[in-house]
Amino acid sequence: MVNYFWIFMCVSGIIYAFFNGTVDQVNIAIFESAKESVSICIGLISVLVFWLGIMKVAEDSGLLEKISKIFFPLIHVIFPEVPKKHPALGYILSNMIANMFGLGNAATPLGIKAMEELNDLNKGSDSPSRSMTTFIALNTAGLTILPTTVIVIRMNNHAQNPTEIIGFVFIATVISTILTLILDRYLHNINAKKMRR
Repeated sequence: MVNYFWIFMCVSGIIYAFFNGTVDQVNIAIFESAKESVSICIGLISVLVFWLGIMKVAEDSGLLEKISKIFFPLIHVIFPEVPKKHPALGYILSNMIANMFGLGNAATPLGIKAMEELNDLNKGSDSPSRSMTTFIALNTAGLTILPTTVIVIRMNNHAQNPTEIIGFVFIATVISTILTLILDRYLHNINAKKMRR
Protein backbone atom coordinates (compact mmCIF):
# COMPACT_ATOMS: atom_id res chain seq x y z
CA MET A 1 0.00 0.00 0.00
CA VAL A 2 2.80 2.41 0.92
CA ASN A 3 4.56 1.67 -2.40
CA TYR A 4 1.46 2.72 -4.33
CA PHE A 5 1.27 5.92 -2.29
CA TRP A 6 4.90 6.83 -3.15
CA ILE A 7 4.36 5.98 -6.83
CA PHE A 8 1.28 8.22 -6.85
CA MET A 9 3.22 11.06 -5.17
CA CYS A 10 6.13 10.82 -7.66
CA VAL A 11 3.93 10.56 -10.76
CA SER A 12 1.59 13.37 -9.67
CA GLY A 13 4.61 15.59 -8.86
CA ILE A 14 6.11 15.02 -12.31
CA ILE A 15 2.76 15.65 -14.03
CA TYR A 16 2.30 18.84 -12.01
CA ALA A 17 5.83 19.98 -12.93
CA PHE A 18 5.11 19.22 -16.60
CA PHE A 19 1.98 21.39 -16.67
CA ASN A 20 3.61 24.05 -14.49
CA GLY A 21 6.70 24.29 -16.72
CA THR A 22 9.18 23.31 -13.98
CA VAL A 23 10.37 19.91 -15.29
CA ASP A 24 13.96 21.22 -15.47
CA GLN A 25 13.85 22.03 -11.74
CA VAL A 26 12.54 18.52 -11.00
CA ASN A 27 15.47 17.04 -12.97
CA ILE A 28 17.97 19.18 -11.04
CA ALA A 29 16.36 18.19 -7.73
CA ILE A 30 16.49 14.47 -8.64
CA PHE A 31 20.21 14.54 -9.46
CA GLU A 32 21.12 16.72 -6.47
CA SER A 33 19.16 14.43 -4.12
CA ALA A 34 20.85 11.35 -5.60
CA LYS A 35 24.27 12.93 -5.05
CA GLU A 36 23.39 13.97 -1.49
CA SER A 37 22.01 10.51 -0.63
CA VAL A 38 25.28 8.87 -1.73
CA SER A 39 27.25 11.29 0.48
CA ILE A 40 24.99 10.56 3.46
CA CYS A 41 25.30 6.79 2.91
CA ILE A 42 29.11 6.96 2.79
CA GLY A 43 29.13 9.02 5.99
CA LEU A 44 26.78 6.55 7.66
CA ILE A 45 28.84 3.55 6.58
CA SER A 46 31.97 4.85 8.29
CA VAL A 47 30.22 5.50 11.61
CA LEU A 48 28.19 2.29 11.49
CA VAL A 49 31.32 0.24 10.78
CA PHE A 50 33.02 1.90 13.77
CA TRP A 51 30.14 1.23 16.19
CA LEU A 52 29.51 -2.27 14.86
CA GLY A 53 33.21 -2.92 15.49
CA ILE A 54 32.81 -1.61 19.05
CA MET A 55 29.78 -3.90 19.50
CA LYS A 56 31.81 -6.87 18.20
CA VAL A 57 34.68 -6.08 20.59
CA ALA A 58 32.14 -5.78 23.44
CA GLU A 59 30.66 -9.14 22.43
CA ASP A 60 34.03 -10.93 22.14
CA SER A 61 35.32 -9.46 25.42
CA GLY A 62 32.21 -10.61 27.29
CA LEU A 63 31.10 -7.03 28.08
CA LEU A 64 27.86 -7.50 26.13
CA GLU A 65 27.11 -10.64 28.13
CA LYS A 66 27.73 -8.78 31.41
CA ILE A 67 25.44 -5.93 30.31
CA SER A 68 22.84 -8.52 29.31
CA LYS A 69 23.01 -10.12 32.78
CA ILE A 70 22.39 -6.73 34.38
CA PHE A 71 19.30 -6.14 32.24
CA PHE A 72 17.96 -9.75 32.27
CA PRO A 73 15.79 -9.29 35.43
CA LEU A 74 14.20 -6.16 33.93
CA ILE A 75 13.64 -7.86 30.56
CA HIS A 76 12.04 -10.84 32.25
CA VAL A 77 9.58 -8.51 34.05
CA ILE A 78 8.71 -6.83 30.73
CA PHE A 79 8.38 -10.20 28.94
CA PRO A 80 6.95 -12.55 31.62
CA GLU A 81 5.67 -15.07 29.02
CA VAL A 82 9.19 -15.81 27.77
CA PRO A 83 11.08 -18.54 29.74
CA LYS A 84 14.18 -17.24 31.57
CA LYS A 85 16.82 -19.03 29.46
CA HIS A 86 15.03 -18.77 26.12
CA PRO A 87 17.17 -17.40 23.22
CA ALA A 88 14.48 -14.79 22.45
CA LEU A 89 15.54 -12.80 25.53
CA GLY A 90 19.13 -12.63 24.27
CA TYR A 91 18.04 -11.37 20.87
CA ILE A 92 15.67 -8.86 22.46
CA LEU A 93 18.48 -7.52 24.68
CA SER A 94 20.96 -7.34 21.79
CA ASN A 95 18.38 -5.49 19.70
CA MET A 96 17.69 -3.01 22.49
CA ILE A 97 21.42 -2.39 23.13
CA ALA A 98 22.03 -1.77 19.40
CA ASN A 99 19.07 0.66 19.36
CA MET A 100 20.44 2.44 22.45
CA PHE A 101 23.53 3.31 20.42
CA GLY A 102 21.49 4.40 17.39
CA LEU A 103 22.57 1.39 15.31
CA GLY A 104 19.22 0.72 13.64
CA ASN A 105 20.82 -1.24 10.80
CA ALA A 106 22.55 -3.57 13.26
CA ALA A 107 19.41 -3.85 15.41
CA THR A 108 17.15 -4.94 12.54
CA PRO A 109 18.49 -8.52 12.02
CA LEU A 110 18.55 -9.01 15.81
CA GLY A 111 14.94 -7.82 15.98
CA ILE A 112 13.93 -10.23 13.22
CA LYS A 113 15.58 -13.12 15.06
CA ALA A 114 13.83 -12.09 18.29
CA MET A 115 10.47 -12.07 16.50
CA GLU A 116 11.18 -15.51 14.99
CA GLU A 117 11.92 -16.91 18.45
CA LEU A 118 8.82 -15.23 19.92
CA ASN A 119 6.76 -16.62 17.05
CA ASP A 120 8.01 -20.12 17.89
CA LEU A 121 6.80 -19.59 21.47
CA ASN A 122 3.50 -18.39 20.00
CA LYS A 123 3.20 -21.80 18.28
CA GLY A 124 2.63 -20.32 14.81
CA SER A 125 -0.59 -18.53 15.79
CA ASP A 126 -1.92 -15.93 13.34
CA SER A 127 -2.40 -13.46 16.20
CA PRO A 128 0.70 -11.90 17.80
CA SER A 129 1.43 -12.85 21.39
CA ARG A 130 1.64 -10.36 24.25
CA SER A 131 5.45 -10.54 24.10
CA MET A 132 5.49 -9.86 20.34
CA THR A 133 3.33 -6.74 20.64
CA THR A 134 5.38 -5.53 23.62
CA PHE A 135 8.62 -6.01 21.69
CA ILE A 136 7.31 -4.14 18.64
CA ALA A 137 6.09 -1.29 20.85
CA LEU A 138 9.44 -1.05 22.69
CA ASN A 139 11.38 -1.24 19.45
CA THR A 140 9.30 1.61 18.03
CA ALA A 141 9.75 3.75 21.17
CA GLY A 142 13.49 3.13 20.78
CA LEU A 143 15.31 4.11 23.98
CA THR A 144 18.44 5.85 22.63
CA ILE A 145 21.54 6.89 24.57
CA LEU A 146 23.66 7.84 21.55
CA PRO A 147 21.73 8.65 18.31
CA THR A 148 24.64 7.72 16.03
CA THR A 149 22.75 7.85 12.71
CA VAL A 150 21.20 11.25 13.42
CA ILE A 151 24.56 12.67 14.52
CA VAL A 152 26.15 11.52 11.24
CA ILE A 153 23.35 13.10 9.19
CA ARG A 154 23.82 16.35 11.12
CA MET A 155 27.59 16.18 10.52
CA ASN A 156 27.04 15.64 6.79
CA ASN A 157 24.76 18.67 6.73
CA HIS A 158 27.43 20.80 8.46
CA ALA A 159 25.61 21.33 11.77
CA GLN A 160 27.66 23.54 14.11
CA ASN A 161 27.29 21.10 17.02
CA PRO A 162 26.06 17.73 15.72
CA THR A 163 26.08 16.11 19.18
CA GLU A 164 23.96 18.74 20.96
CA ILE A 165 20.85 16.59 20.45
CA ILE A 166 22.10 13.69 22.61
CA GLY A 167 20.46 14.90 25.84
CA PHE A 168 17.17 15.80 24.16
CA VAL A 169 16.99 12.48 22.29
CA PHE A 170 17.72 10.57 25.50
CA ILE A 171 15.00 12.40 27.47
CA ALA A 172 12.47 12.05 24.63
CA THR A 173 13.13 8.32 24.19
CA VAL A 174 13.04 7.64 27.96
CA ILE A 175 9.60 9.31 28.10
CA SER A 176 8.38 7.45 25.00
CA THR A 177 9.63 4.11 26.40
CA ILE A 178 7.93 4.64 29.78
CA LEU A 179 4.66 5.68 28.12
CA THR A 180 4.91 2.69 25.77
CA LEU A 181 5.27 0.27 28.69
CA ILE A 182 2.36 1.90 30.57
CA LEU A 183 0.09 1.76 27.49
CA ASP A 184 1.18 -1.79 26.72
CA ARG A 185 0.27 -2.99 30.22
CA TYR A 186 -2.99 -1.03 30.22
CA LEU A 187 -4.13 -2.45 26.87
CA HIS A 188 -3.04 -5.95 27.86
CA ASN A 189 -5.13 -5.74 31.05
CA ILE A 190 -8.17 -4.54 29.08
CA ASN A 191 -7.80 -7.44 26.62
CA ALA A 192 -7.32 -9.92 29.49
CA LYS A 193 -10.55 -8.69 31.12
CA LYS A 194 -12.44 -9.06 27.83
CA MET A 195 -11.12 -12.61 27.41
CA ARG A 196 -12.32 -13.55 30.92
CA ARG A 197 -15.87 -12.37 30.21
